Amino acid sequence: MAPTIETRVFTNEHVTIRSPKPFAETKDRLESLVPRIDDGIFTLLRYGEAERALRELEASANLSIFSFRDHGALLAIAGQKRRSIQYDIGNPLTASKMTRHQLSAGIYAPIRVLLREDGEGSAFEYDRPAAVFGQFGDPLVDAVAQRLDQELQAVLQTAATPGSESAQPQAEGSAS
Repeated sequence: MAPTIETRVFTNEHVTIRSPKPFAETKDRLESLVPRIDDGIFTLLRYGEAERALRELEASANLSIFSFRDHGALLAIAGQKRRSIQYDIGNPLTASKMTRHQLSAGIYAPIRVLLREDGEGSAFEYDRPAAVFGQFGDPLVDAVAQRLDQELQAVLQTAATPGSESAQPQAEGSAS
């Protein structure tokens, strides 16, 4: 029997947050606000330590950087020099609160965020979590996505705001 292919069209919302801050300053601020994910969490899960992993996640930051890719460096292939980094930002607890209801939500968790140079400043770009997760039509997923949407926008706005360096990083232990 041949595989079946389904196609679904959904409305997306693309967000751009522009900052007058230079790229390097915005990058440093983002990385001070959003820590790298502790990969030990995944080791605990591989060894069946789900309860311990849950405790660790509940005590960690609301959002973490899972990985990043230097898209600007790729442009060297085309003889260009630009600064642009794609981050995967999210929270494993948040993802599990959506994927337990709609496993396909894992396509979008964590969220991809692009930080790029923008004239004299920098800009963040991403697809709004509430929009991309909204395609599943599940109110339980929608509620979690709304919270993720608010947390992501707040941290990116803080990173993009001049003078935000004195603002404290996100609170720990209140993951969605």
